[in-house]
Amino acid sequence: MPPTEAETRPWAEQLALDAVAYREQLAYLLERSPLYREKLRGLEPGELGDIARLPLTDKRELRETVTRENPVGSHLCATSDEITRIYSTSGTTGTPSFVPLTAGDLENWVEGSARSYAASGVEAGQRIVTTYNAGPFVAGAALASFDRLGLTHVPVGTGNTERVLLSIELLEPEAIVCTPSYAAHLIERAHERGLDLAASSVERVLVAGEPGGGEPAFRARLEAGWGARVTEAMGIGDIGISLWGECEEQDGMHLGARGFVHPELIDPESGEALPLEDGAEGELVLTHLRHRAAPLLRFRTRDHVVVRTSPCACGRTGPRVRCLGRTDDMLIVRGVNVFPSAVREVVGGFAPAVSGNILVRTARAGVKQEPPLPVAVELAQGATAEAALADTIRDRLRDVLVVQTEVELVEWGALQRSEYKSRLVERR
Repeated sequence: MPPTEAETRPWAEQLALDAVAYREQLAYLLERSPLYREKLRGLEPGELGDIARLPLTDKRELRETVTRENPVGSHLCATSDEITRIYSTSGTTGTPSFVPLTAGDLENWVEGSARSYAASGVEAGQRIVTTYNAGPFVAGAALASFDRLGLTHVPVGTGNTERVLLSIELLEPEAIVCTPSYAAHLIERAHERGLDLAASSVERVLVAGEPGGGEPAFRARLEAGWGARVTEAMGIGDIGISLWGECEEQDGMHLGARGFVHPELIDPESGEALPLEDGAEGELVLTHLRHRAAPLLRFRTRDHVVVRTSPCACGRTGPRVRCLGRTDDMLIVRGVNVFPSAVREVVGGFAPAVSGNILVRTARAGVKQEPPLPVAVELAQGATAEAALADTIRDRLRDVLVVQTEVELVEWGALQRSEYKSRLVERR
């Protein structure tokens, strides 16, 4: 679909509009948010251009304010009668975090998500199979964006691989939405049952939920298996769904939620602000501009991104991002930052000898690791392990990522597949 007027607005004009919304959002926070009244005590918030002077907010900080009486946390601003929906996280690290929304918050989420997915090129009237569940996770809110785009929506949900493949065979959709890991898993499952996805009706595979869709080797693997164009989208549960979406130029994700959130870039170690300029790399930080239920100021997403600011042929303006990995997953080996997704990208270049699946098995607890870093590399179906291949992969990882590894070749099928997100690190 063509970009909306909001998406083609000159970025300087967007920032001027955002500055007005930011002032109103700050006033709202100081009136209603116990968390930010305390965080900003004694500070002069200033204007949007001064935002880097304010403290960052992280997930741990929000969890520490949760009480029995207030299970959301002290960043909650809305009263119970103003809240129309409450999502929750998976709770893999303990009690789930709750994400409340007012009706206006939900509307903004859906609008931003619709822009992000429209960038992929889907058209009204086309059929789209979705594999997100409607609840309890925030990804369920993205389902309404497909209705808004006028698509014929075929919701299947997570964990229904046979139903997904049957829907593709019988309903002949033009698009499917899933995680990159699940898109790869579906290629294998379809092959097992004699279905050639590359010859199916699917023209677009829209991936989100984890890094990977923008990695050149992994993207090439998916596009070959599906015979379709792969574009990615990205959101963060506490801020919004599908905030960023890639267009058909496949050169980074555009900010579909412009006007609703303000992006920044920081050094993930020092927290210092970095210029949002072409080629800049760092951690993405987001601020709500028009949020009411539980708004956040300078929230650390833990997404490590590289920025693009060159003009895009699609006409959308503003910065684009490509996610390189999660800073939560990053390992440090003798001072070198290593993202497991980057390891997968290098290994993927050895196809068809390998399947593309990897698992980094850390030898010690914590982020810092001693070399060599153990990496399990899965062979392609029918391939046999050869010492020369393991040595070549090890050498390539050293040359590209500047890290010493110990590569173990494992037989096809030895590494776990996922119908949602893949685990690339096994921590000891």
